[in-house]
Parts: sequence; C-alpha cells; structure tokens
Amino acid sequence: MSNLGVVDYLVFLGLLILSALFGLYYALTERKKTELHFLLGGRQMTAYPVSLSLAASFMSAITVLGTPAEVYRFGAKFVLFNISYLATVFITGEIYMPVFYRLGIKSTYEYLELRFNKAARSMGSFLFIVQTMLYTGIVIYAPALALNQVTGFELWSAIVGTGIVCTFYCTVGGFKAVVWTDVFQAIVMLAGFGSIIIQTSKIQGGLSVILRHAEEGGRLNLWDFNISPLQRHTFWTILIGGTFTWTSIYGINQSQVQRYVSCKSKFHAKLSLYLNLVGLFFINIAAVFCGLSLYSVYHNCDPWTSKKVWSPDQLMPYLAIDILQRFPGLSGLFVAAAYSGTLSTVSSSITALACVTLEDVIKPHLDSPSERTLFLFSKGTCLFYGIICIGMAALASLMGSMLQAALSIFGMIGGPLLGLFTLGILFPLANSNGAFIGILCGFITSLWIGVGAYYYPPPPKRTLPLPLSVANCSETRSMYLDWTNFTIHGFSTSWDEFYLSRNAISRNIYSLSYLYLSTVGTLVTIIVGLIASLLTGGRHQTVDKKFFLSKDDTSFGGLKKVNQVEVSESLHSMKTLEGSEKPGEDQDIDQKLFLIKDDSSFGSFKKINQVEVSE
Repeated sequence: MSNLGVVDYLVFLGLLILSALFGLYYALTERKKTELHFLLGGRQMTAYPVSLSLAASFMSAITVLGTPAEVYRFGAKFVLFNISYLATVFITGEIYMPVFYRLGIKSTYEYLELRFNKAARSMGSFLFIVQTMLYTGIVIYAPALALNQVTGFELWSAIVGTGIVCTFYCTVGGFKAVVWTDVFQAIVMLAGFGSIIIQTSKIQGGLSVILRHAEEGGRLNLWDFNISPLQRHTFWTILIGGTFTWTSIYGINQSQVQRYVSCKSKFHAKLSLYLNLVGLFFINIAAVFCGLSLYSVYHNCDPWTSKKVWSPDQLMPYLAIDILQRFPGLSGLFVAAAYSGTLSTVSSSITALACVTLEDVIKPHLDSPSERTLFLFSKGTCLFYGIICIGMAALASLMGSMLQAALSIFGMIGGPLLGLFTLGILFPLANSNGAFIGILCGFITSLWIGVGAYYYPPPPKRTLPLPLSVANCSETRSMYLDWTNFTIHGFSTSWDEFYLSRNAISRNIYSLSYLYLSTVGTLVTIIVGLIASLLTGGRHQTVDKKFFLSKDDTSFGGLKKVNQVEVSESLHSMKTLEGSEKPGEDQDIDQKLFLIKDDSSFGSFKKINQVEVSE
C-alpha cells in the first residue's frame, strides 16, 4: 500500500530533521565538554522534561503498534496496566530511587560493587547490555515494518535510517539532546494516536458507537479475577506480574535511572517519576482506545484473517492508511508517531549503554583519565552502540509478536536483576556469595521458562483470543478465525490434542503468563540469595549502612526529618530573638511576649465586668 503523498513525506521528514537539530543545538551551546554533562546533563535537569522523557523512552513503537493490536485480539484488559504503573512508580520512588540518588552513582551497576563486589557489578552490567541490545533490535524493527507495510519503503533502508538518526543526535548532542528530543517525540506520539481516534469517531458515528462495537465483540472484558498464573492476562497477572516487570524497568534499569539521577535535587527526581505517571496514563489509554477503534472499523472484516496483512503488528499501519489517506499529512503523522517511539527508545538505550560501558568496563582500566579523554570515550561508545543496535534489528524478525517479545525479554533478564538489587537494598544479611548464587539461579529459571514457552506456546484456552469476523469481506479464508485447529510441521491437528500430548512441564510451567517471568526471576533470586547468604556467613558481615534503604529515604521518614529540622530552626530563632545566653531562670524578658490571663476569653470577660462595675 504505497499511498503516502508529498505532504506525508514532508511531515515524516520534519520529524527526522527536528530530531537531528536538537542534537546540533546542544552540541553548539553546551560549553562544558565533560563526561558528566554529556551522559547526565551535569545533574542539573528539572522534573518536567525528565518526566516526559521517562514516559516516552519505554512507551515506544511497541506501544504505537503492539498495544492496539493486543486490544484488537485480546480485549481492553491492557488498560489495567495503569494500576501496575501506579504501584511501580510508588515502589521506585520510595525504595530504589532514594538510594541511587543519595549515593550519587552514574551507572546503576556501580551500586552492586559498592554493596557486594566487582563480580556482581560485572554480571549486572553484562546482563543489562544483552537485554538492552535485544530490546533495541525489536523497537528498531517495529516502525521499519510499519513503513514497509504502508509506504512500500525498503525494510532495511528504514532500519538503517532509524539507527543513523538516533546515533547522530545521541553522539553529537549528548544527554540533554536525548531528553528534549524525547519530549518532542512524546507529543508526536500522542498526536498520532489522536488522529486515529478522531477520524475513526467521525467515520463510525461517535465514540459511543466504537464502545458499543467493543462491548458486542467482548473487547471490554476488563475484570477477570481468575487467580490462575497460567492465564495470559487477568487482573492478578497484570497487577502482580506487570508491577514486577515495570519495576525492573523503572526501578533499576539504567535507561530510566539515568534520567531521574540527572535531576538537580531529590525533590525533582521524585517529582519526575510522579509526573511521568500522568504521561503513562494518557499514552496507555490512547493506545487502548486506538485498539478499540481498530476493532470498530474491522469488526466484520478482519484484515489479518482475510490475509490483507500478514501480522497483527501491521494492523495499525493498515488502519492509518485506510482512514487517513484522504487528509494530506495525517498518514505521515501516524508514521512519524511510530518512528518517534523508536527514536525515543533507541536514543535512551544508546546513552544508557554508553554510560554503563564507560563506567563499568572502560574506566576501571584507565589510569587517572582526563575529563577530555572521558568525554571522547563517551561519544565513541555512543557511536559504537548506535551501529551495534542497527545490526541487532535483524533478530527482531524472528521474535513474533513485538509486544510480548519485548516484555518477555525484560522478564527473563530484568527480573533476576531486580532481585539482585532488592537483596542489596533491603536485606543487610545478603552477601556477595548469596548475591551471585541467587541471580544465577534466578536467571537460569526465568530463561528456562521463557525459552520453553517460545517452543511450547500456551494453547488458546490460556491466552483467550477473541473471535475475529470476516463476514463482510469479499474474499475470505474462513467465516471466522478458527482457534481450534492449526498446523504443526505440515500436519493438521487440534490444539487440545497437541496440548494433551505434551508432558506436565510443558503443559503448565511453559504456559505461565509471560508477565510472571519477571516475578519468578525476582523471587527466585531473592529467596535463593538469602538462603545462600545465611549458609555462607551473611549474618556476621559488616556493611556500611548507607548502602541500605533508610527511614529518612522514604517520604514519611523524610517528612518527619523535615519537621524536626523546622522545629530546631524555630527554637534557634527564638533563642536569637531573646538575645540572651543566660540560663533559663536568669533571663529577663518583656512579659508582653507571653500569654497572660487577660489574653484568654475568661480573663478578658472578668476584666470587662470589673470595668463595668467601676463605671
């Protein structure tokens, strides 16, 4: 479908040019050419741009393309992730962020060496680098796929173009360019969603019609309280599994931590997290409503079933061209929205990878490097990872559904890392031996389940896909998408027959909801780590208390401390006003400064009566 006009290309080109200009602007205006300014903005960032950057960096092309397709196929349960976002931000702001900010670290994994040893830091850095490169490959591939579907652009030209633009403004402009470009790209993403929702409402006859179609098609099935961990999406899998998954991103992932530790104060860091929550809510709700709009337009002629598209991730580009091509620029705006998601996430990944590599890999091998040397290494690592991430996009075509693949990667790797940091911050008895054994067991367990689920996918009765009709299509493969039969290695069989033929492990453990991968990895790491620490003398170790979460780090403890400071300052002010250093019993103070009997209601009333009697 090559239907983009000149104005559409200009809108898309404008996104690329403006993104590049952010990099040029900060390259020309930033006078301090140091590693701290290049990778952390000199720790002088304010809450408002950082909050939008936090929201944009992980609400990427995966959100623009994957979330609406998820809602189209499985219903609007995805909106319940807003609850897990709320829990995630609270946990991050009260447990992880205060410790990282107080210690003044640059690389998140620097904490692991301070708390445990160099081996823990090396393992954490290695897992983060692998995780981020795999994830970045997916988010580069996603919009390239969209462009290929809706415009006919050559797939790999789009992939290389994405990588070049990201690498350019990251390498030239540094952290400030990345943050402010994220702000611009978040606005473009919301504008792209808005164009889809508004135009669909006009075509379908209003939002009420879209919601009615969703209700009739079973897409508003939000409140499923099934406690089975084998069910793909329920209230509990989203609340528990989603909270663990997103905490592994917001709580300890370098891409997010690097943003809030760049703030000029702890107050701005915490405020950025809570303001980011508003952005997450808006983007998630907009993406879900786009999915409902998608279903409303195609509820009687599914493009996927009728083979007009070959993947659910192509449904949104198909809809955009279908309903927006009559309006010059709007199709290009949607493509720009998908591209914005990629640019924001890839640039975040590149700067995070550069920071971790410089701090954890390069710096320890340099002998008293100058600021100029570190600055050049920062730029060099950004350029290096920009090139590597382009190559990693080749793997994305093998990973199936973008959304589930992305979250599965974070679950398999992010979960054990979250467990490792939690051991260090919350459990004083955890030692380096326990930490190493714990994360090793956690990673092996989550990897075993994740890879097993890829080769032995759960049956439809676990994922609960909703019916998709092709009743009004002129050419159809079947009247309804049939989830009861499929083909394995050329032989037709039934899902139930295939499912029952599998052993107990592949029927149950491999059917675990992908959202619980992070939960399993975290809990195994913590439990095994604590047991191993107890067995290897963890109770007898001596660790500086500054590496643990303290009462003063939390909002409640911090508020109490602020009140104590205010009381202390008030007492000091009173002492200054008295102008005396004498002991209390020897002070000579004017009595008008004290409360006297005549100040009270009863005293005043008695005085008035005495005056009246006298008169």
